[in-house]
Amino acid sequence: MSSSIADDSPLDAGTSAALTDLALDLRWSFNHSADELWGQLDPELWELTHNPWALLQTVSRDKLQSVTSDPGFQKLLADLHRQKTVAESSETWFQQMHPGSGVSTVAYFSMEFMLSEALPIYSGGLGNVAGDQLKAASNLGVPVIGIGLLYQQGYFRQEIDAEGHQQALYPFNDPGQLPIRAVRAQNGEWLRLPVNLPGVKLWIRVWQVQVGRVKLYLLDTNDPANLPSFRGITSELYGGGPELRLRQELVLGIGGWRVLRALGLRPEVCHLNEGHAAFAVLERARSFMEDNEKPFDVALAATRAGNLFTTHTAVEAGFDRFAPNLIERYLRVYAEEKLSISIDELQALGRRDRQDSSEPFNMAYLAIHGSGAINGVSKLHGQVSRRLFQPLFPRWPEAEVPVTHVTNGVHTPTWDSVEADRLWELLCGKQYWYGTLADKEKDIRAASDFSLWELRSNTCRGLVEYVRRLYTRQLAARGGSPEDLAEAAVVLDEDVLTLGFARRFATYKRPNLLLHDPSRLVSILMNRERPVQLVLAGKAHPADVEGQEMIQQWIEFARRPEVRSRVVFLSDYDVLMAEHLVQGVDVWVNTPRRPWEASGTSGMKVLVNGGLNLSELDGWWAEAYSPEVGWAIGDGREHGDDPSWDAIEAESLYAVLEREVIPEFYSRDGEGIPRRWVARMRESMARLTPTFSTNRVVRQYTEEHYLSAAAGFRERAENRGSMAAGLVAWQAELSKHWSALRFGAATVEQHDDQYLFHVQVFLNDIDPDAVTVELYAEAQKDGNPTLLTMNRDGRVAEATGALSYSASVSASRPVADYTPRLVPHHAGAFVPLEAPFILWHEKPSWR
Repeated sequence: MSSSIADDSPLDAGTSAALTDLALDLRWSFNHSADELWGQLDPELWELTHNPWALLQTVSRDKLQSVTSDPGFQKLLADLHRQKTVAESSETWFQQMHPGSGVSTVAYFSMEFMLSEALPIYSGGLGNVAGDQLKAASNLGVPVIGIGLLYQQGYFRQEIDAEGHQQALYPFNDPGQLPIRAVRAQNGEWLRLPVNLPGVKLWIRVWQVQVGRVKLYLLDTNDPANLPSFRGITSELYGGGPELRLRQELVLGIGGWRVLRALGLRPEVCHLNEGHAAFAVLERARSFMEDNEKPFDVALAATRAGNLFTTHTAVEAGFDRFAPNLIERYLRVYAEEKLSISIDELQALGRRDRQDSSEPFNMAYLAIHGSGAINGVSKLHGQVSRRLFQPLFPRWPEAEVPVTHVTNGVHTPTWDSVEADRLWELLCGKQYWYGTLADKEKDIRAASDFSLWELRSNTCRGLVEYVRRLYTRQLAARGGSPEDLAEAAVVLDEDVLTLGFARRFATYKRPNLLLHDPSRLVSILMNRERPVQLVLAGKAHPADVEGQEMIQQWIEFARRPEVRSRVVFLSDYDVLMAEHLVQGVDVWVNTPRRPWEASGTSGMKVLVNGGLNLSELDGWWAEAYSPEVGWAIGDGREHGDDPSWDAIEAESLYAVLEREVIPEFYSRDGEGIPRRWVARMRESMARLTPTFSTNRVVRQYTEEHYLSAAAGFRERAENRGSMAAGLVAWQAELSKHWSALRFGAATVEQHDDQYLFHVQVFLNDIDPDAVTVELYAEAQKDGNPTLLTMNRDGRVAEATGALSYSASVSASRPVADYTPRLVPHHAGAFVPLEAPFILWHEKPSWR
């Protein structure tokens, strides 16, 4: 594939190089600066694709010559190229705040990346998070490198047929039309790496995507040297059966780490975006073994300190699992010849019960056993994840399961409209999203009611025009009548309250909650004085029959004569459509069953555009909601899939719309402005937009995880892993002797307002410095548990060999609330991640 405009192009070398440089840098996808430039070359193709590289490959030579010879175009091109150069060379937040941090590379592994519709290698939320975080890393200067897969088809494209059924289509991703470059060695050879699969060598090709300052490397198995079945490993995202998924994850994890090594990169930090990429922890350990001549257990102990695992799954069934015989077939040789361990030892890393040979291999468990830190993607999801992973830490309190949270955010410059972008720049400055965002709420609060309402009016007008164009095209493609096309050309009204609902159609997301009472919904939509309109979109997985049926129900409802002007279902939901929807709707509706939406990001995208949220108290909205910024349904509790509770929440949804949302939108003053609505817009924009942006997310990952992970890895890797070897020896001693530990007598004395606890502990052959004795009391109400380290008194019972420990604590709680416990201790260890042992005093009598 050529990485420049065709050789027979009529352009001079400077113009050709400048256009190529801009088109192959996805920086254009997260700001509006180049929109005018690409639109001049071919307005229709640009609107349909937003793919400047495809545009340059398609536009005629005469058109290129004509447009690019215009002085105005040349000035715009020069300005954009200068802006790009300045952006790449200017000092960033990371350089300013963390000079000499020791973090040279963070390798970010993800099964999918949503960067632009020009690169369709994504499905939904997971890719959205990955792509937006790469963009924010570029803005902030955090040295992230992405690792993913280049799919020949990507996720399926959706078409709705004349009967309202979803059809799944798989168009080919032509590499020549994608904004990517083949990665080549200095001698010009394409970077191709071999990975051994059972009896066969698999060749992996490497492509590069430029995302501002950040690079994303995509792995591709469609190499002519591969067997036909292996060429299709990277054929489609989330397609096929377990064996194809396992092959893809081997390519991503093992192949991805080898690509980094082949490029001469030695990342201190490896960030696993979901468990799909967990095989990277094995290959990273193998590389350490090779470099330092250490066994696998020492290498894993050394490298895991630099690994971070982010889980996005809110239900146990969502984790990737593979049958033991499948893992054995694909990884036995790798385990024995590359890691020098048995396949049983490798399988144990993906199991809850390491001794159960029938237990499936769980990729999330592998990620946990190979990482130094784990996080969920919202505060609520952190709680849910601690519950899901508790079986790996038996007898540890759920609150102490080692999972924290970093709530997701979105890359605001990607999702804002041109009008919103101008307003934020006017109020907050051009580089608003490139720094700390500190003390910026006051800037957006300075926006006048008029400017905010004008923003809403302009963006809603743009949405209505977009929907009419696209809906007409879609109806025409499915054979709509002239009358249908005429109606589609005038659907919706820019002055009507517009609700947006777009996401994957799955039962737990309850996309049909609004349809619970169709007649009630009709009355809301068609109210003569205060009408409402609804724009919907979304795909159901090709294997999800229930999800497809829910889409069909909406299609049938939207075709009802009385609502056809007020309800539109757009097919083939993608990035480009999402941008238009989140920029123009007044209210974004989200109705998942709590707590099954780990975070959700679609509602975050409306914030920068002045849109408001009406959502279930789940995911991010559970921590973002307050009455001043939007509306909520639900009681903040879990009710499973109870149909009666769905009915209650449907009634709540209708009631909130009828009694709060709609009246507030249509309550206008003499200037035609709904002052209360605008005040809510202002508060939502000021308070929530910075907090739920990837600017905050990437800074938080950097300061809470990347810096410490890099330091931890360097410490463990020093002197060829000597500290890691010590940790392995410590773990071995605990495993050998832990079952023999026991508590002895436990007594308490009360002195005024203090308890003085004493407890005897029999450590047998374990070094007293290898454990800690603690006094524990469960949390009261919404507080935290009480945890107090007991002091070793230095006394040893001569007859029994027991050690004596004591602790003093306030007598404000009943003495029976307190229980002694014994836990592992090592200054450099992650407890309980690396040592999940715990011993509780069964029934202290507190004599």
